[in-house]
Amino acid sequence: MLGSKRLASMPDRITNTINLDGGKQVYRPTVINMYSEDLSTMDKWYAAWEKFMFDEKLAIKGKTGVEQKIPYELLQPIKKTKYPEITETEEADSLPLQTMCGAIFDAILVHMMNTVSKPAEWQSLKGVMVENLNKKKVPHTMEILETTYLDSDIITLQEVSSSFIDQARASKLGKYFHIVAPNDFDAVRDQNSVICLNKKTFPNGKGVEISDQVSDAFPRNADGDVDVPVAKGDVLAITAKSKTGTSYVIASFHGDTNGLATKPVLDAVVQAMKTDSKLAGHQLLFGMDANTYEHATPKKQQDVLDFGKHYVSHGLTSCWGDVPNPSNYTTFNARTYLQPQLNKACKIDEKRKNGDVNPKDFILFDKSSFSVIHTWKDNTGEKEYIEDMAFPTLKFPSDHGILATIIEAKSTE
Repeated sequence: MLGSKRLASMPDRITNTINLDGGKQVYRPTVINMYSEDLSTMDKWYAAWEKFMFDEKLAIKGKTGVEQKIPYELLQPIKKTKYPEITETEEADSLPLQTMCGAIFDAILVHMMNTVSKPAEWQSLKGVMVENLNKKKVPHTMEILETTYLDSDIITLQEVSSSFIDQARASKLGKYFHIVAPNDFDAVRDQNSVICLNKKTFPNGKGVEISDQVSDAFPRNADGDVDVPVAKGDVLAITAKSKTGTSYVIASFHGDTNGLATKPVLDAVVQAMKTDSKLAGHQLLFGMDANTYEHATPKKQQDVLDFGKHYVSHGLTSCWGDVPNPSNYTTFNARTYLQPQLNKACKIDEKRKNGDVNPKDFILFDKSSFSVIHTWKDNTGEKEYIEDMAFPTLKFPSDHGILATIIEAKSTE
C-alpha cells in the first residue's frame, strides 16, 4: 500500500535530484540516486539527510524567476483524484506523511545495503551504475536523437527535465529543431511533455499553445475540480503550420501509471479542436505514453484494446492501426526493491511475469487524412527493437522504447 499511495515515491520524485538555477544538480542523501558522499553508517546518513531536507536553501527556477527553497518546501500534496488508494485523511496530512515515509524508506535502504554488503563494495558498484544510467542519461538521449532521428519532422517527448530542455536548445538538436516546452512548465516535479519541430518542415515553429483549452475540456467532479489524474506538464498541445501550408494540432502526453487519464485527455483534445473555430481544418498528430496494458485490471488500468476502440470512435487511427496488437510491447522493465514504488518491485526470476511488459506507446492521427507507410520501435537507439530484453540499459536510457512512424497524406481526389 505504501507504493500505491505514493507516500515514499512522491517525495523521492521531487527531492531525489533537484535542478538548480545555473544547471547544477543536488541530490538527497539516499542509496537510489547520484549522491556520492559516504553512507557507511546510519549516523552519517541521517545527519546529511536532515541537513539537506530542512536546512539548506536552494536557488530553483520558479514561475516568477529564481526562488530560494528548502527541499521540504518543494513537497506537494498527494491528491486522491490522481492516486485513489490514498484516504481523505491521508490526503489532508500528505505533506508530513511524505516527509516521515521518505525518511523511513531511505533509512531502510541504507541499513539494508550496509547489512548485506560492505559499504566500500556497494558504494563502488553504485558509482558505475550512476555514471552510465544517470549522469549519461541526457547525453545518451541527445546522442540517439542527433544521430538516429535527426531527420524526423516531429519528435514528441514525455517526462522531460528542465536540464534536458536547456541542453537540447544549446545542442545540435536545437539547431535542427524548435524545442517547445509547456508555458505552465513544472519546475518542481520537473517532468514535462515536450514537442520538437523540425525547422525545415515547420520554419515558423510553434503557432500557439492550446494546452489550457485542453484542460478546460476535462470532466469535473461535484466540487468543480478536474476529475482526471493529470499533473502539470503532462499535456502539451500546440498549433503549427508546415512549409506546405498544412495546419496541425500537435500534442504530447504522459499518462498516469494506470493509464486512466489517457481516454479523457484524448477526449479533451478532440473537444478543444471542435469548439475552437480557429482550429477548424487543423490535422491532429498526437504522440503519447498512453500507459495501456495487455492484461488490464478492470476499472483500475486502461486496457489497450479498449483504448483502440476509443480512438477509432473519434475518427482517428494509430501507427499500429485501428486494432493494436496487445503483445506488441514498447516497455520491458522490472523494478528491484531499491526504489520507492514497492508495489512494482519483483524478484529477478519474476521480471518477465511481474515486470512492466506492455504495449504503452502510440502515435495517433486522422484516419481519413493519413496512411501509414512504415512503423518501428527501438530499444537500442539504432532503429532496432530486441524483444524480451529488459531496458533501460547502459546504452539505451529510457524505460519506454522509441516509437516512430512514417505517414503520408491521403489523396483528396
